[in-house]
Amino acid sequence: MTVPLLVVDAANVVGSVPDGWWRDRPGAARRLRDALVAYAESGLPPAAIDPPLPGPLEVVLVVEGAARGVEPVPGVRVTAADGSGDDRVVEVVAGREAGRRCVVVTADRRLRERVGALGAEVTGPRTVRP
Repeated sequence: MTVPLLVVDAANVVGSVPDGWWRDRPGAARRLRDALVAYAESGLPPAAIDPPLPGPLEVVLVVEGAARGVEPVPGVRVTAADGSGDDRVVEVVAGREAGRRCVVVTADRRLRERVGALGAEVTGPRTVRP
């Protein structure tokens, strides 16, 4: 059985909380990456999405700009966008195996529409950054 895919729009999720992330974009992306490890193992909180998305999950963090050098860690694959982070998220979603459940974490309306058209489910940044 193929594990579900969780794709996280790093710039959108990091930018959802005004905690000074703009002073250290790579550091903010690393903190998010490290927090995602728990979701790779246990899945999303039951109230986050219906139907629930229990673990294990394949987690992909899409980074762009100054955060491009962020490295992966066990449980979280990091992929850097050459240009638009949104375009890279769409590429990851489009490249998954047919029928594989996919959830994208973003608040970006246009990106939500684009990945939704590809069959992905969408949830907001608070799902992984309460």
